[in-house]
Amino acid sequence: MLVTTIREIQPQDNDKVARVIRKVLEDLGVPKVGTAYADKALDQMFENYDQPRAVYFVAEENGRIIGCAGIAQLENYNGNVCELQKMYFLEEARGRGLGVKMINLCLDRAIEYGYEHCYLETMPFMRDAQKLYLKTGFHYIKEPMGDTGHYSCPVWMLKRL
Repeated sequence: MLVTTIREIQPQDNDKVARVIRKVLEDLGVPKVGTAYADKALDQMFENYDQPRAVYFVAEENGRIIGCAGIAQLENYNGNVCELQKMYFLEEARGRGLGVKMINLCLDRAIEYGYEHCYLETMPFMRDAQKLYLKTGFHYIKEPMGDTGHYSCPVWMLKRL
């Protein structure tokens, strides 16, 4: 029987998390430039989220990381807004309710940290992800907030916390 645990990232998870994210992006045919694929932080996720009002979670199954997501202050934005960041699940983990659990955990922590809104960016063809975001209370907005550097992600969504 598979037992899935969602926990905060640890330093020893960095390589595994980077591999999961890059694998999902490659499988989906996401551009390597202007997306999370090119983020310098990808290889140092623990260190990147080891700061106030930020957290990153991993979904682990039998010692193997199968998904991940986090929140942090929205970059280059003056306001009390966090961003749901780098939420990716391997194909085998999709359709099992882990995405809803992960989003809810991130949003609960965002509320605990005192954020007023949660923002996210995604790709137009990531329809299943958008359905999940809508289901958890996000709505589409017409323009990006802040400047994340993800200019290849032209779908923007926001949720009041």
